[in-house]
Amino acid sequence: MAAPTRWGIAGAGLISADFVTAQRLLPAGHHRVVAVAARSLQSAKDFTAKYGGEKAYGSYAELAGDPEIDVVYVGVVNTKHLEVASLMLRGGKHVLCEKPLSMNLRQTRELLEAAARQNGRFLMEAVKSRFFPVYKELQRRLQAGEIGEVVHVTATLFDDTRNVERMQKRELGGGVTLDLALYPIQLVTLVMGGERPLRVAAGGHLNANGVDETISASLVYSKGRVASVSSSMKACRPSEALIFGTKGFIKVCSPMHCPESLEGPSGAFTSPLPRGETFNFPNSEGLMYEAEEVRRCLQEGLFESPGMTHSV
Repeated sequence: MAAPTRWGIAGAGLISADFVTAQRLLPAGHHRVVAVAARSLQSAKDFTAKYGGEKAYGSYAELAGDPEIDVVYVGVVNTKHLEVASLMLRGGKHVLCEKPLSMNLRQTRELLEAAARQNGRFLMEAVKSRFFPVYKELQRRLQAGEIGEVVHVTATLFDDTRNVERMQKRELGGGVTLDLALYPIQLVTLVMGGERPLRVAAGGHLNANGVDETISASLVYSKGRVASVSSSMKACRPSEALIFGTKGFIKVCSPMHCPESLEGPSGAFTSPLPRGETFNFPNSEGLMYEAEEVRRCLQEGLFESPGMTHSV
């Protein structure tokens, strides 16, 4: 049996807790949490006591220097993704970085070129959706031509997160585009085969702190295809995706970013998540799928995941 993938966890927040908890749903011996680092040693100790982990560090530099770690999950605040992920890569660690990978295109290029490629390490943005079985089934049906040629995609994600501080402030990398809206956008990108849109028309509203709280966008692609995405952190509603083609349509059921089912011409597909653990966010059980993808990629010596490449 292959040795366990040895993880370091950068950040002791809620999403890091869910990621570590999801690993417990996987086969024993696949993953091992070696160490957790936070801005304070006490926070790291509290995390390991509650969620697991063999060591606690009060700085990210200590985590980067730990020779027992293979890969680091970066779950810090958005504005620190570039800094912390780069530190880990320079320390010789592979990295799974929570979305968004960074705050803008310049930072993303810096992370890819100066850190991942120059240091020869695996790097993946943690867009969990891509590894859910429903997304795999969606891709299979599209490739099989079940709905013919894609004509239109519509995807929405709404969640009332007005009480979440990091979502409300620019200095924390807040705003709906870098958080919720990322999921509809990535689904459209997946369906369109990674192609960039020819034109984008977008609009929305800012909150009092100057971050986007509601957005809507129309995207025009080649071959007669179009898409629409919308997202808000002021409202709650079922969030789904519809892919319309010349022979029918497929619906990715709510919640579209972590779904357990889809519907289409050849029938429904359901992949229930395992239950039994307590999570902070709905369907965080599915974080186990991206953990397994990282393990697979490392075992195969890949620098990026085919399911979430650096280009799409």
